[in-house]
Amino acid sequence: MTLSDLNLCAPVLKAVRAAGYETPTPIQAQAIPVVLAGRDIFGSAQTGTGKTAAFALPILTKLDEQGPRREGPRVLVLAPTRELAAQIGDSFLEYGRSVRAKYVTVYGGVSIRPQMMALRKGADVVIATPGRLIDLWEQRAIRLDYVQTLVLDEADHMMDLGFLPQINRIIEQLPQKRQTLMFSATLPAQIKTLANKLLNDPEHIAVTPVSSTVDTVEQELYHVDKDKKKDLLNYLLQEKLEGSVLVFTRTKRGADRVQKDLEKSGIKAVAIHGEKSQNARNQALKDFKNQRVRVLVATDVASRGLDIDQLPYVINYDVTDTPETYVHRIGRTGRAGLSGTALLLATREEISAVRAIEKLMKRSIDVIHDHPFAIAGGVPMFREDRSKRSDGRARRPFNRSSRSGGRAPRRGQA
Repeated sequence: MTLSDLNLCAPVLKAVRAAGYETPTPIQAQAIPVVLAGRDIFGSAQTGTGKTAAFALPILTKLDEQGPRREGPRVLVLAPTRELAAQIGDSFLEYGRSVRAKYVTVYGGVSIRPQMMALRKGADVVIATPGRLIDLWEQRAIRLDYVQTLVLDEADHMMDLGFLPQINRIIEQLPQKRQTLMFSATLPAQIKTLANKLLNDPEHIAVTPVSSTVDTVEQELYHVDKDKKKDLLNYLLQEKLEGSVLVFTRTKRGADRVQKDLEKSGIKAVAIHGEKSQNARNQALKDFKNQRVRVLVATDVASRGLDIDQLPYVINYDVTDTPETYVHRIGRTGRAGLSGTALLLATREEISAVRAIEKLMKRSIDVIHDHPFAIAGGVPMFREDRSKRSDGRARRPFNRSSRSGGRAPRRGQA
């Protein structure tokens, strides 16, 4: 099957081909015909599966068929974070550049006035974070009574961030007769309840098991004393890893501290978290993508929605509070068919959290003892090292050069 087989309009197909894609990913192959048919979707999909294109491409096709209108937005996409909203907005701009439609992305952390002016000029598609959308609606800068399609992306993360009251308030302003597309990486009870409330006879689409990890991500576990984590991180960055690295910390203060320590060691790094201004976060991400800095240190504000091409490594400097968050973090690497490695630095105090992660994934993480900051004499409570990976194959040496520069990306997938 190719994207040409999915009844997408000519302008969208042209843009997709210009981006180098020909073959749909599994979620695109399943979702695009359903969206074009006007049905609701309840989708379970991990990051990196081509989910954004799965709803953006058919939505753009429908807009192109309808032609320009001036009443108000016909499509509303809700996203939990500014970064994800911006990424989705970029996708609509890229794939819809030849479609007769206007796209506006709105989120907090920046001035509201330019967003109000953009909406006054007309918008067929609005991509928004819930809080900023309500601000705009309260100031009568946007009408929601012409929305034909509602997309809730990363719905579970919106629940985690406490956006349910805002979502309910937004839903009250939308037409009852509409198409709703809801996507979630995990399916907790709260998400199922919301789906039952919002969706009308939805098509259920699940392209990977809930909370599974991307197959192309190799995972490594390093046991280390708490006061040696900084030294281990510097060692890995200077002696073992090549190329860009995304480092996750649990707290904002921790992100700033790690970033400053790396700079002192001569490693160019930037940090992003919720207390950084949106302009600062945008610039940091731009510098990282353009490889002006080698390391991006982030809290979980960046664990979803970041789309960074050819990111070889993710380091979990702190173990996550929830196993699901770990899955989203490591989903930043191993995308679009590329190989990637996720490293987890764990202290004695974090071993129970590691075991919760392994239980969720239904697999163990390979332990690496061969490093200069390994805990002396080993730790009895830790699992013994194994000579083979969890899939039974002999584990490859960790050195990046042993991987022949990593696998080449598979072309032809959006």
